[in-house]
Amino acid sequence: MDDSAVANPEQPDYPQHWEADILLRDGGTARIRPITPDDAGRLVEFYEQVSDQSKYFRFFAPYPRLSDKDVRRFTHHDFVNRVGLAVVIRDHFIATVRYDRIDADGRPSDTGTEAEVAFLVQDAHQGRGVASALLEHIAAVAQERGIRRFQAEVLPENRKMVKVFTDAGYTQRRSFADGVVHLDFDLEQTDRSLAVMRAREHRAEARSVQRLLTPRSVAVIGASRHPQTVGRAILRDLLGTFEPEPAAPEAAPEAAPEPADRADAGEQQAGAEQGREQQVGAQPRPVYAVNRNAPPGTVLDGVPVHRSVLDIPGPVDLAVIAVPEGAVPAAVAECGAHGVQGLVVVTAGYAETGVDGRDRQRALVRQARAAGMRVVGPNAFGLINTDPAVPLNASLAPHLPGRGGFGIFCQSGAIGVALLEAAHRRGLGVSSFASVGNRADVSGNDFLQYWAEDDATEVVLLYLESFGNPRKFTRIARRLAAVKPIVVVKGARHTGSLPPGHAVPATATGLRDATVDALFEQAGVIRVETITELYDTGELLGLQPLPPGDRVAVVGNSDSMGLLTYDACLSAGLRPRTPVDLTTAATGENFRIALDVALSDPAVDAVIAVAIPPIGTSAHAFMGGRLTGPDDPEMGSDDPEIATALLEAGVRARELGKPLVLAHLALTDLPARLRPGGVPAFAAPERAVRALANAVHYAQWRRRTAVAEETARVPELDRIDEPGARALVEAALSTRTAIAARTQPGGARITLPDVGARELLARYGIDVSPTLPAPDEETAVRAAEALGYPVALKATAPHLRHRPDLGSVRLDLTGEPGLRRAHRELDALLGGAAQAELVVQRLAPRGVDTVIGATVDPAVGAILSFGLAGAPAELLGDVAHRLVPATDQDVAGLVREVRAAPLLFGWRGAEAVDTGALEELLLRVSQLVDDVPEVASVDLEPVVVAPYGLAILGARVRLAPLPVRSDLGPRAMSTL
Repeated sequence: MDDSAVANPEQPDYPQHWEADILLRDGGTARIRPITPDDAGRLVEFYEQVSDQSKYFRFFAPYPRLSDKDVRRFTHHDFVNRVGLAVVIRDHFIATVRYDRIDADGRPSDTGTEAEVAFLVQDAHQGRGVASALLEHIAAVAQERGIRRFQAEVLPENRKMVKVFTDAGYTQRRSFADGVVHLDFDLEQTDRSLAVMRAREHRAEARSVQRLLTPRSVAVIGASRHPQTVGRAILRDLLGTFEPEPAAPEAAPEAAPEPADRADAGEQQAGAEQGREQQVGAQPRPVYAVNRNAPPGTVLDGVPVHRSVLDIPGPVDLAVIAVPEGAVPAAVAECGAHGVQGLVVVTAGYAETGVDGRDRQRALVRQARAAGMRVVGPNAFGLINTDPAVPLNASLAPHLPGRGGFGIFCQSGAIGVALLEAAHRRGLGVSSFASVGNRADVSGNDFLQYWAEDDATEVVLLYLESFGNPRKFTRIARRLAAVKPIVVVKGARHTGSLPPGHAVPATATGLRDATVDALFEQAGVIRVETITELYDTGELLGLQPLPPGDRVAVVGNSDSMGLLTYDACLSAGLRPRTPVDLTTAATGENFRIALDVALSDPAVDAVIAVAIPPIGTSAHAFMGGRLTGPDDPEMGSDDPEIATALLEAGVRARELGKPLVLAHLALTDLPARLRPGGVPAFAAPERAVRALANAVHYAQWRRRTAVAEETARVPELDRIDEPGARALVEAALSTRTAIAARTQPGGARITLPDVGARELLARYGIDVSPTLPAPDEETAVRAAEALGYPVALKATAPHLRHRPDLGSVRLDLTGEPGLRRAHRELDALLGGAAQAELVVQRLAPRGVDTVIGATVDPAVGAILSFGLAGAPAELLGDVAHRLVPATDQDVAGLVREVRAAPLLFGWRGAEAVDTGALEELLLRVSQLVDDVPEVASVDLEPVVVAPYGLAILGARVRLAPLPVRSDLGPRAMSTL
């Protein structure tokens, strides 16, 4: 982006954080930023290009030009009471908005909470969603400056602007007087305004990906004359789906490869473009080559070469940039000037190389977005679209995959190659494919938005190594997974192993794997461990119906294979029936009958057929003293009759809505025979079972989600004092200690003292059992008398907290002698009562010790956690998680999800505990961290759950100031 396109950040009080890149309704990009005095020329130019009618709508009178006074008024703002924002593309204004603060009587004010707002959009850009985006941003700015309500006056015939206001979803009042529509609306977000904003975001992002995948013309910049270069390879790949445009008659013959030194020199320049076109019906789609160093008349692969994108006579929708990093800015500038809509940057040398490379990457994205272009990459493998109407292979893949229902996204070129090869080997078709490298702009979230609208995509396969916006991913994935399965392999699982070059916020670099699991679980995303399992699961989901339950029939010609399959089902949490062994002599007819019986059984939800090569004279024979089998040239590796039986059963399975899969050994020809009928075949029972189990769990999630949308609720709880809690938090964060903490490494989190934590939790009906200090025996005795016997004596020093294994707790103290003796023991054992911070607490009723926590992850939001205290949670990691806010069904599932949950429900004859009280406590913690986002974490440990009621024996609360922006703010593209 040109320096002139950026407002002067050196201006005093210039609000840099108001700048934002946005996506418009048609998928194009633009930048919103504050208007400054330096913009006078841009404002005048902009106004000159606005029609007389639009000027009339803005000023309610003919207003052909702006006076000097007008220009000064509209470019000089204090960024508090008077604010102007502009939408900028290629350093030109295309729209403006302004608010002026007023008092209750409508007069200019420095203290009022209302403001007048007015818009002006260039006619050529009306209908692109510009005004809607501006309204979101100016509303957020106004709220930041203490304005709570906007007023707007609009002429009735200006229906487009009236619609912008009325469709925004804000709470508003509307009146008509003196020939003008008067609108008055609150700026507080409502459920409807948030839904409107997200629906617009969805449409814009889906459209932006569609533009990338369906270009009417493509340019390869960097199509070197050397045949082994990346640019030349991409050109050849594109020509696999584009018919060459004949070279001009005067063009020279195709150039021979240059010597290595000259080829390298040519490669270091913005590359070459050449015209080719594919006929789609009557619509030609040209592909061009560009090479700045190409001699006049050069032809590459039958296509004439241009020395610059600017020399191309027609429009270019997509440009693939394959030039050295130093030549990329010039190539991007030419693309912007020519009106290119999107870029695929395969060039490396950016954030993956270090800090300087990351700066270059950010500059690349800023430059492209300022010109209205989106960027795939840099360091990208490319894009593929198999739509026969608009095929595209703008990638390094040598062949276009077959057409099918799999949408594939990955962040690694090497994994991209493996994914495409696996799809080809299995005979699975692809709808579209993207391998985006450093993911500096276009991300997996964008493609999820697109695939939600793409009828050709039935199953989504993802290979992810990082998240740019985990909270947004969860929201988008949950909506998509409700109708289409999403299967994910997550690489870089361990903290600190983030691949170099990935554009992620600092808050997301340390995303714990348990958090990722919770994110996937709540969004309905199927997480798998390997690329093989990714395709196994995707193939089953793409070819077979979703299983209605977890009851599995196992039918086959090998009792050993049947038992292995049975055991694998149990390990995967499925409910298998006793395997049906047809014996190794089973014929195709035996399979047909057995499979039909299993599928027709109402107590069966899915069927796994197991097969080995038939043993007998029909398939094996002794020849010359050896046993012949499938590997012999004259012997087949399967029985065609068995294949026919499986294909017939596959038809029956789809009719009944039950999946059928095959697990086989050594039947190398059978998968190919079954492929046309859509019956998945796996070369090991474990693979078949894992794929089926993933499908079962996904189907269960879909059913739960559908029910939850109708029945799940966040109950109205009593004893909730949100204003009181907010007041306590604000007071705690304004203390000198809290202010000093903001300058410390790791941020501004402070831990409330025990008294403050109990007081805050009590505002949400969370009662922590009180403790009294016991620095000496006499004080301990008085404390016990005040609380009432029986009591416990325990250490609360940080290094001893929750460590009964160190002997720091004495329970069941029923009288003064026992309390004194216990105090003397702990005083001697722990190095003194003062150092151990001994306290007395009333003894809780006997029950099951649990632990409840809520932590605000800056990247994901608040996460509610539950487990059983001690070894299950700390040693075995047996903790379940849910995203906040949690519903009644969420907390019920949370309590039952941990592996040690049977201890709560009467295991081995013990009395069941009060899980109702436990679920209510989880809801209260969820509501607290949701209502008061400054609460950074809550830890309740232990929570003793008794047969009737519960007792909270320990609590810790940490606070932190709110982040600058949240997922509820106006639409804005990432600026990592």
